Amino acid sequence: MSGGNVAVITGGAKGIGRAIALRLAKDGFDIAVNYRSSSSKVRELVDEIENGGGRAAAIQGDVSIFEEAKSIIKKTVDTFGRIDVLVNNAGITRDGLILRMKESDFDKVIEVNLKGTFNCIRHVSPVMLRQRSGKIINISSVSGIAGNAGQVNYSAAKAGIIGITKSTARELASRGINVNAVAPGFIKTDMTANLSDKVKENILHTIPLKRFGTVYDVANAVSFLASHDSDYITGQVIKIDGGMVM
Repeated sequence: MSGGNVAVITGGAKGIGRAIALRLAKDGFDIAVNYRSSSSKVRELVDEIENGGGRAAAIQGDVSIFEEAKSIIKKTVDTFGRIDVLVNNAGITRDGLILRMKESDFDKVIEVNLKGTFNCIRHVSPVMLRQRSGKIINISSVSGIAGNAGQVNYSAAKAGIIGITKSTARELASRGINVNAVAPGFIKTDMTANLSDKVKENILHTIPLKRFGTVYDVANAVSFLASHDSDYITGQVIKIDGGMVM
């Protein structure tokens, strides 16, 4: 059992999740890194945190499955004794115009991105209620605020996450639990690396700060929301998008 604060990051093996795990480890949190299939990447991440003097554990599970999400939370508590921060980061894309989008592609994105967020909050809430403290940070997207062509499923899921954030913030506030969301814009990750130069150039024209975001920009905001500096902030959505959506 750890004597320190504990953070669990879903989908934490790579990209934004990995950056968040490293940042919160630097902040002094013990880290539970949830993953579904990226076992080699999560092992590298755990090793990196431990080599830096931190504590970390890899916890496998599919957040879209209710009982597996329950197991992720239970294993974290069994390993570290408590959960102070939950970062709902796990997500997928199955992009396509609505005229050609398969029902299965819509359903899968909703299951992972939206229901996965619900599942984890549902199971971590009793833990945090007993502690009478906790921070829940949901990774939404500016696509859930402004919409995005070719992402009906993703935009719907990320908009739903904002609704979950505001509702659970109201429900849990009296017990000292803060619930907030961050909404990244165009962030350089493996998921965006395959876009053509033309598409990237067109996107860049819509960003007032004239640069794409990094995973560290997102991790810095999550670090703030996970800290005591944000104790009087709940039910909010912080856009990390260089001014793309105002």
